[in-house]
Amino acid sequence: MTLFATGPTLPLRRLLIANRGEIAVRVIRACCDEGIETVAVYADADRDAPFVAMADQAFALGGDRPADTYLNTEKIIAIAQRAGADAIHPGYGFLSENAGFAQAVQEAGLLWIGPDPAVITALGDKIEARRIAEAVGAPLVAGTPGPVETSADALAFARRHGLPIAIKAAFGGGGRGMKVAWRLEEVEELFQSATREALTAFGRGECFIEQFLDRPRHIEAQVLADRHGTVKVIGTRDCSLQRRNQKLVEEAPAPFLTPEQRQRIHDSARAICAHAGYSGAGTVEYLLSANGTISFLEVNTRLQVEHPVTEETTGIDLVRGMIAVARGARLADDSVPQPRGHSIEFRINAEDVARGFLPTPGPVDRFDAPSGPGIRLDSGVVAGSVIPGSFDSMMAKLIVTGATRDEALARARRALAEFRIEGVATVLPFDRAVLEQPEFRADDGSFGVHTRWIETDFADRLAQAVQPHARVTPANAPALLRLAIEIDGKRHELGLPAGIMAAAPGTPAAAQATAETDEATVTAPVPGTLTAWQVEDGATVEAGQVIAVMEAMKMETRVEAHRAGRIGLIATAGAVLGFGAALARIEA
Repeated sequence: MTLFATGPTLPLRRLLIANRGEIAVRVIRACCDEGIETVAVYADADRDAPFVAMADQAFALGGDRPADTYLNTEKIIAIAQRAGADAIHPGYGFLSENAGFAQAVQEAGLLWIGPDPAVITALGDKIEARRIAEAVGAPLVAGTPGPVETSADALAFARRHGLPIAIKAAFGGGGRGMKVAWRLEEVEELFQSATREALTAFGRGECFIEQFLDRPRHIEAQVLADRHGTVKVIGTRDCSLQRRNQKLVEEAPAPFLTPEQRQRIHDSARAICAHAGYSGAGTVEYLLSANGTISFLEVNTRLQVEHPVTEETTGIDLVRGMIAVARGARLADDSVPQPRGHSIEFRINAEDVARGFLPTPGPVDRFDAPSGPGIRLDSGVVAGSVIPGSFDSMMAKLIVTGATRDEALARARRALAEFRIEGVATVLPFDRAVLEQPEFRADDGSFGVHTRWIETDFADRLAQAVQPHARVTPANAPALLRLAIEIDGKRHELGLPAGIMAAAPGTPAAAQATAETDEATVTAPVPGTLTAWQVEDGATVEAGQVIAVMEAMKMETRVEAHRAGRIGLIATAGAVLGFGAALARIEA
């Protein structure tokens, strides 16, 4: 089908990508197809990343923390102006749903590839989005009318409406800053955790609360709208395979929906976006309970990580569609493309499945990707890349497409068997195990997966199927040492003999000594920042009690006492620690 009508559009010669990793690679490729030059920006840890080398120009942001790099509006816009960019594409995550950033881009005279700032504000505020959904008659569960001020207020809502409840960042997305409380005694702690996580990921910590449907599926509608009032619902996706509200496997079109359910989702998604004056690519998300209840969840005012499965089943390049809309192109008509075949996406994260999906930053020694009919790989790494601990753990996405869902599953089994990654731990063992589960394959004709299936029904089988990954070791030094240098902030590359650094005075050691530990020592389960202690020095703790919180790759990990006794704190809050570093000692 013809997606856009012919007509004049705004000129666009050079575009800056305000992001990193595989989404930066994805946007660069779309720009190449459009004949648009690209500008990359990068944190120190990403200096040698593939997206930096692929862009026509690349500029250092200076620093490694998100706040100093990909969340720094002033730096990004200054580089865009210096590089002579005409537009900025935000990718997803970071500043992609930040209305202030969108406004600053426009005020700088640059084209913003996304919806208008006012629309981002309205729909990015989850509370306002609920009001819009109510106004158009979209299905909804009970929730707070505004942000919840204190953890005591969160507890009061839980007592009034019952459990489970979802505590959600009002200005976030992607599962970050969202916690689900199943017991009254954990409500206050999870409210504080959600607030901290939202503040880290999005710069704002406000959270609201709504009832959480038990064992629901996660269904979403992909929308593409122009600036002339036309809204298309491109198709649906199922994203139920998730852990801690982080999606791991997605597929399109969403299987096992009744025609009535699919129509209700399409109609309400179109109505919500039309009411808000939406333009560009966006996603309207829903929960679907086991009894058929549909409830509006949120609108993501950006491109989704899982957009490739929609592209593969519709033939529509959503990134190029976003660019065309921003340039003023008009969608051809209101017809809805019919899906062709079935597509499944596997997020390839650097996480140790057997250790509770703990992030494992470090070197990628081997990266042998599958290929063949129906296989697409969107990757931000290659063999030799290093996964930094400061950012998201996703390395790549494997997208498998077949004429039917059964064919897509068969091809996925073959592709995952071919995939080999060494160095860091990955979720590949999880993906392979999932394909063997009758609930996911729907052997009896019904889809048995829900948003907590991994943590509940599948937990024991998963524990038996995968083993902990060996500790990451540094990669061997290459014969030729490639150094990226910056001249006036712009990236250039030099090749030097690797041995030259050995003679340099003050060169840091390649490895850091690890403190000796014994059975009393509590060690860091993940490399990252010790965000907060939950106990006082010298306190008596019980086995299994949460004693600290660590943050790695923008996700919080709770540290539990491995035995009962009196605790003596070793590490200080705010410290950046390696895997296995001593945090405390618990004397029996």
